[in-house]
Amino acid sequence: MDTGAQPTPPRRPPMEPLRQQGNGDFTGIIVVLFGFIVVCSMVLLPSASPNLKNSLTVLHQVPEGHVGVYWVGGALQKTTTTPGFHLKLPLITHYEPVQVTLQTDLVRDIPCGTKGGVMINFDRIEVVNRLKKDSVYDTLLNYGVEYDHTWIYDKIHHEINQFCSVHSLQEVYIDMFDQIDETMKDALQADCTRYAPGIEILSVRVTKPRIPESVRRNFEQMEEERTKVLVSVERQRVAEKEAETQKKIAITEAEKNAHVSKIIMEQKLMEKDSSRKQEEISNSMYVAREKSLADAKYYQTMKEAEANKLKLTPEFLELKFIEAIANNSKMFFGNKIPNMVLDQRLLGNYLKDVEGRRNLEA
Repeated sequence: MDTGAQPTPPRRPPMEPLRQQGNGDFTGIIVVLFGFIVVCSMVLLPSASPNLKNSLTVLHQVPEGHVGVYWVGGALQKTTTTPGFHLKLPLITHYEPVQVTLQTDLVRDIPCGTKGGVMINFDRIEVVNRLKKDSVYDTLLNYGVEYDHTWIYDKIHHEINQFCSVHSLQEVYIDMFDQIDETMKDALQADCTRYAPGIEILSVRVTKPRIPESVRRNFEQMEEERTKVLVSVERQRVAEKEAETQKKIAITEAEKNAHVSKIIMEQKLMEKDSSRKQEEISNSMYVAREKSLADAKYYQTMKEAEANKLKLTPEFLELKFIEAIANNSKMFFGNKIPNMVLDQRLLGNYLKDVEGRRNLEA
């Protein structure tokens, strides 16, 4: 073993390649800048205006019934977001929630002058409207977030003054007041359809305008007089209805009595007719019975006559004559008594002559 040999020096580890310092430094700058923005946001947000808050916030919430609209560097973006939480770049991106459901815009204190020169004031007018979701970009691009100031608040002032200027106080306050709602709705919708088709006017509610006190008292007196007239007319109508009701009751009662009388008369007529038929039957029975009796009597008489005819012979008559003379209990005396007694032969001859004449006539 060679002791004089020098030991081999240790090997160095390979040198790592030099890192590029530019990327690491830029990332650090971004992190520091982001932290600074967050700290500034936390400090400034409580006392900042709403627009500044929207610009500084990173996490924001879009309420239900709204869509999120964004401006990047002041340029409106076509992209919108749905309700919920979303992220954006602070200071660079600005957002606004825009309602797309039904909303009511309240317009207050609208002065106007009527055709007669009387100044009146509408305290409040409510306009129910809605912005269509698919028209949000076009509407905000042309008229901004405060689009309703242009097409509702300012427009309702114009339309109310246009309406009042061509109508009298009587028409605005009383005669045509019920038509103002529809007139305003149609006017607003016509202009919105032409210039801002995304805005839909659903209804307009107009309150009664305030008028000068002296004019109001005159209207109240007129209304009182009109109410009195209406009350009088209504009373007259009630009286007419009551009279008509009484008339109908009387007519109904008379018709009922007439109907009852008719029924009673028909009943009596039926009774009379039944009695007449009974009389006819009784008469028929009586006539038939009397006819039968007469026929029987006639038959009896005829038979008796025939029997008498057969019995009236000279011998029978002579016999009856003798019996009659014999039964006479009175005695007559005098010179002419023999003249009273007829010869039987003379009587027999007389009867024969009578019988012969009868036979000739037969």
